[in-house]
Amino acid sequence: MNNKSREQRKKQSGNGLGIGLAIGVALGVTIGTSTNNMGLWLPIGIAIGLALGSGYGSGNNKNDENQGKNDM
Repeated sequence: MNNKSREQRKKQSGNGLGIGLAIGVALGVTIGTSTNNMGLWLPIGIAIGLALGSGYGSGNNKNDENQGKNDM
């Protein structure tokens, strides 16, 4: 495994967290506005979004590791 593939994996996991954060904020603001309880739903949306984004990022890393083993 070379350094370039390690750097690519770090960027991909960061992308998953960023996407999850954006989706979580949007979800939290939407639900918070509709229920008139922004203080509750914004942090819940962010937590859900970060959890999903982390899972998405780690799923991409596992696929990359499997591809690296197949290339050898």
